[in-house]
Amino acid sequence: MGMFSWLTNDTGESVTNRYADEGALPVYLYDNEGNVWHEPEYDGYGEFGGMDYYELLAKMNGLKTRDEGIDLECDSLVYMPESLDEAKEVLFPNIAESDRWQWVNEPPERCPNQGFFSLYPRNDDEDLQEYL
Repeated sequence: MGMFSWLTNDTGESVTNRYADEGALPVYLYDNEGNVWHEPEYDGYGEFGGMDYYELLAKMNGLKTRDEGIDLECDSLVYMPESLDEAKEVLFPNIAESDRWQWVNEPPERCPNQGFFSLYPRNDDEDLQEYL
């Protein structure tokens, strides 16, 4: 099984996993109904605070399984109805550093480094106020 990583919706930072030299980036997973899951030690396999990203993606779009969520992210046309009149917008979970993020329907971008190192070196004193 491969590892999954994204860039956060709010800061664009890599969601590093606990195996990265710099350790895991603490993040929050958000859905469109106001639910939030905190993950302080991301392990790289898509689970945030007990909620699987792909299961949540499936649930937000009326599907049931993690595999359906993976399929939806990889090829949303698989789930398109026969008629365009019946088509629905695909809803995406958000991943953010901020615990005050407001969900927007924008998928987090995939991290080209698969969470093994940050795109930008982190500074522990960074001020995230502009993202709150």
